[in-house]
Amino acid sequence: MDLFHLGNAMFENFETNAVRIQTPKTAQNEHSTPLFMTSSFLFDDAEHARAIFAEEVQGNMYSRFSNPNTTELIEKLAEMEKTEDGVPFASGMAAVFNSMFALVKSGDHILASRSIFGSTHSIFTQIFPRFNIGHTYADIGNQKEWEDGVNPNTKLVFIETPSNPALDIIDLNWISNFCKERKLILIVDNCFCTPYIQRPAEWGADLVVHSGTKFLDGQGRVIAGAVLGRKDLIKEIRFIARATGPSLSPMNAWIISKSLETLSIRMERHSQNALKLAEYLEKHPQIELVKYPFLPSHPQYTLAKKQMKLGGGIVTFVVKGGLKRGAKFLDALKWFSLTANLGDSRTTATHPASTTHAKLTEDERLAVGIKPGLIRISVGLEHIDDIITEIEQALEASK
Repeated sequence: MDLFHLGNAMFENFETNAVRIQTPKTAQNEHSTPLFMTSSFLFDDAEHARAIFAEEVQGNMYSRFSNPNTTELIEKLAEMEKTEDGVPFASGMAAVFNSMFALVKSGDHILASRSIFGSTHSIFTQIFPRFNIGHTYADIGNQKEWEDGVNPNTKLVFIETPSNPALDIIDLNWISNFCKERKLILIVDNCFCTPYIQRPAEWGADLVVHSGTKFLDGQGRVIAGAVLGRKDLIKEIRFIARATGPSLSPMNAWIISKSLETLSIRMERHSQNALKLAEYLEKHPQIELVKYPFLPSHPQYTLAKKQMKLGGGIVTFVVKGGLKRGAKFLDALKWFSLTANLGDSRTTATHPASTTHAKLTEDERLAVGIKPGLIRISVGLEHIDDIITEIEQALEASK
């Protein structure tokens, strides 16, 4: 990597790398990586300082640029995603913004999937226009829209798969070939899957974006993000990040790096619980619609099984009775956490139309499958029987 290599042996198996990739031991001979809470680092002498600033040698100078904790985190994530390099960020949205902003200029154009997170939509519609950067949206399954959406000034393609919250899935092999044929950079938001479930770079993605706030941390403790991918692109993104300063703190990097040690176990349980909940909801007479990637009824079920190891921890459904019934359902929940966050060890419930995607117009929400009564459940690690009992009582109470 560009910063410095940690000197760890890379193992064949995901789980072992998640546990064993670690910073080199200090003189204290510690077993667990310490927290490097320092703003700057010492140079051996004037020549060493000059060489580091000139990037002739690798090393730490300032925690806005690099820190052993952030480097360890990126080393792990890059190995998990099978990418060449990466950059940590203070939040997932900082990662999303910088993954694109660092690679475009005034007059350029971005093609994106229509079904995306609300804040990403705001970047396209409210922030990028200030820099004369245009965009076009395309529906996931409409090949003609993708072909017609490419302009002479198009520089990159941005997608989510599965999307938030519609759980739409894009064929990574197809979109990768589409981009390569047109010399476009492909960026994939892999937040819902994590690298344990899906690795977009293995399907041809140039960059992979994560919100470390979600499943990577897994316990709702920190805000963080990361961009991983081709070394030449990461170099451009790192330059912008170092100059503008959306730096990830050593503390948050340390927390997430430790959390990654249990990522595989947690994602197995999240996915197991989510599938059982989706199957229960699909048979429930008070539910109008259920979406989950590993339900055979999902429109892209076959594709999901092809490019995802598991179905993930997110289930969406619509309660019969529309918006009013949906609100009553949420109010009837006794112990689910009502929060806009997801990927927590605790089950959380959200009404996307009035929270995470409120900035979209009603027509824009409907175009990506966000009905007024849609409920998004981030299925936690509690016992599935307790999760289903909580859903059942809320459905009964909201009749």
